[in-house]
Amino acid sequence: MKDAYDGTPVQDSPFRSDPGARDGAPQFVLPLVVRIERAAPPGRTDALQTAARAVLVMLSDERSLGDGEWAGAIRDWQDARIRKVVRRARGAEWRRAEALPGITVTGKAAEVRVFPPVPLDGWPKELAKLQVSGTDLDDAEPPSEPDAGTPVLWLNPDLDMSAGKAMAQAGHGAQLAWWALSDEERTTWCEAGFPLSARAAAPDHWHRLTHSGLPVVRDAGFTEIAPGSCTVVADHPALR
Repeated sequence: MKDAYDGTPVQDSPFRSDPGARDGAPQFVLPLVVRIERAAPPGRTDALQTAARAVLVMLSDERSLGDGEWAGAIRDWQDARIRKVVRRARGAEWRRAEALPGITVTGKAAEVRVFPPVPLDGWPKELAKLQVSGTDLDDAEPPSEPDAGTPVLWLNPDLDMSAGKAMAQAGHGAQLAWWALSDEERTTWCEAGFPLSARAAAPDHWHRLTHSGLPVVRDAGFTEIAPGSCTVVADHPALR
């Protein structure tokens, strides 16, 4: 069964210009695990934002750069399609996930652990056992307006995505913004702790965003939504 939260974008990796070579390369996936305890699930917006920040933290970690221990896996992953899969864990499942090499990123209440990329069919057994579907996260109150000057991941208001799918898409949007920034702009964002917001756009705003020239995630359509669907626009102030 395909992972319900797979969110492979159509955009080519900047590391491999030939789409045929990208598709023919060994395929890797970036695993993300969100902690969802029955008594205290995180809010949907908090989970989306935390997942996006987790992707950025992984990309900027010294172990992912240069000759770092995760750098080879990161390069292999970015040379192919940029797949991300979100799974959920609680209790002992979460503790087993935390014992594996990775990074835990926290939001207001959300906890997301991101792991170095793994082969598409080579998940660690501790993660392979985790569920990928059946998660509905809601916000107790409508999200506030994004802070002025903060990067915003705008979600398509016309798409009905599960929380996990939306988390993967938010991660894609954050990654496209990261690729589009200069080294200096990346450093500034990283040193600030990757502030960002994730919000559903108003329909008229969404139309303007998709014609603005900002990075747009177009999904490959493996799960939940039609191929080529625009899911997220990454609105970083430095890219306007």
